[in-house]
Amino acid sequence: MTDTINDLNPSASVRPKNADFDVIIVGAGFSGMYMLHKVRSLGLSVRAFERGSGVGGTWYWNSYPGARVDTHSIVYSYGFDDELQQEWEWSETYAAQPELLRYANHVADRYDLRRDIQFDTTVTAAAFDDEAGIWRITLDSGKTVSARYYIMASGILSVPKKIDVPGLDSFRGELYFTNNWPKDRDVELAGKRVGVVGTGSSGIQVVQTIASTVDELFVFQRTPNFAVPMRNAPTDPERAAAVKANYPAFRAATRQKSDGQFADHFPINESIYSVTPEQREAEFERRWAVGGFNILSTFNDLFSDPAANEYLCEFFRRKIRETVHDPRTADLLTPHGHTIGSRRLMVEMGYYEAFNRDNVHLVDLRSEAITEVTPNGLATEKNQYDLDVLIFATGFDGETGPLLAVDITGTGGVSLREKWSGFPKSYLGVATSGFPNMFIMVGPGSPAVLTNVIVTLEYHAEWIANLISYMETNGIDRVDAKADEEDRWAAFVISEADKTIFPKDTGSGWIGANIPGKPRYIKVYVGGLHSYITIADGVAARGYEEFTQVTTESIAAARK
Repeated sequence: MTDTINDLNPSASVRPKNADFDVIIVGAGFSGMYMLHKVRSLGLSVRAFERGSGVGGTWYWNSYPGARVDTHSIVYSYGFDDELQQEWEWSETYAAQPELLRYANHVADRYDLRRDIQFDTTVTAAAFDDEAGIWRITLDSGKTVSARYYIMASGILSVPKKIDVPGLDSFRGELYFTNNWPKDRDVELAGKRVGVVGTGSSGIQVVQTIASTVDELFVFQRTPNFAVPMRNAPTDPERAAAVKANYPAFRAATRQKSDGQFADHFPINESIYSVTPEQREAEFERRWAVGGFNILSTFNDLFSDPAANEYLCEFFRRKIRETVHDPRTADLLTPHGHTIGSRRLMVEMGYYEAFNRDNVHLVDLRSEAITEVTPNGLATEKNQYDLDVLIFATGFDGETGPLLAVDITGTGGVSLREKWSGFPKSYLGVATSGFPNMFIMVGPGSPAVLTNVIVTLEYHAEWIANLISYMETNGIDRVDAKADEEDRWAAFVISEADKTIFPKDTGSGWIGANIPGKPRYIKVYVGGLHSYITIADGVAARGYEEFTQVTTESIAAARK
């Protein structure tokens, strides 16, 4: 069944001749909202489908205790409209989830985005119709809609990792998941025995937030992670005013950086071996005192030389041992066997200090693996832990997971799942060969997960919108990334990664090791945001010659 025009009520007055919409977007998080805004600016009809009941994506779903951004709020924000930048005031250096969600809703209200978003709707399938040259999109209601352009803005971290623990349904207590926290009620944890499974970013934030209020807290850890202090504080009015007075230059500077992070981080561009051990430690200490990701840019060879990285690892290990009083607990919390940066660096606010509390207990899953969830709690190979509340903070099937959650088929009925079953290739992380007029926001092969993702997604939305505008202006019916260009880009992504420490960690989520059966290879362009922008801008300047371009006239002639 196909929805009628009246059912859909598009905002554009001119509708495409052979499709319900010009553009369909999957997702209404920060990527989808800006992509929707850009498509509107082209005068095209558009509809976004969002499985949640509101905008915000990550910040809609992840409302667990302590959820907050690990990038400076002032740069984890849209930069496309100076009036928006000037009117919004951030309360903290690192905004908490409620404030981030308020910001997302403010943007949706300010630009009247909701009239083109259909909430509580999941896109289950999308198929390219070769004959008609359009995408046919299937919704969870069973209805189908069509569009000339299909854009996946479903995010990097939006598909939860599947939890395969026997007995999960038998638990008689309260069961929660950080990636789908209850929206309809407050969760009261005070005075209860609580178990948290997972010590990634979400787990760390939950633990440090609830440790002082619960009766007993059991933290189930398989692999310890490196974490740097956040040093969060109320927004400095003078600093905020200085940024607002010079926002254009400020935004331009973030795009010139490799990580798109706050532009006043201490700049340094020298080898760790060019300084004395005392100078090295002093520089680490200076950045540790400031907090946040700036410690990753201390020296220019931290991510190319494992020995250089080990100096920083040992600095972190010493800080953990200095903070955690019990030597055994400190040892269990101290990472060994992987480098800083090869896995996501965590940002914490009292996480290590929480383990100095008498009511907080660390359970090492490497020595006593979980065997099952029981009606009363959690059982390991050695113990039974009785719990009132069980919280899983076990992460996501990142990058490709959100794309493969939809049954997408391209030309000739080829499935994206089939194409990506062994080696998920894309071109620039925005398109994949054999899927004409389908574009991806912050996809595999882009630098997104190693950058301030807001800066990267803004660039992607602008790049995709410019390509669509080019097509509309030049009478191009469809574009498709050339297979050989896609192969070259995939090889380039791997070759750049091979110069670094990233692919050497075989247990890293960056290569998909957190998902059983997932192809393990580096899916991220590690060359930095500025380098990526230079390359992608060059593609646009050359008239997108890396794409096969088919005009409306050539299609008509071929059909005669």
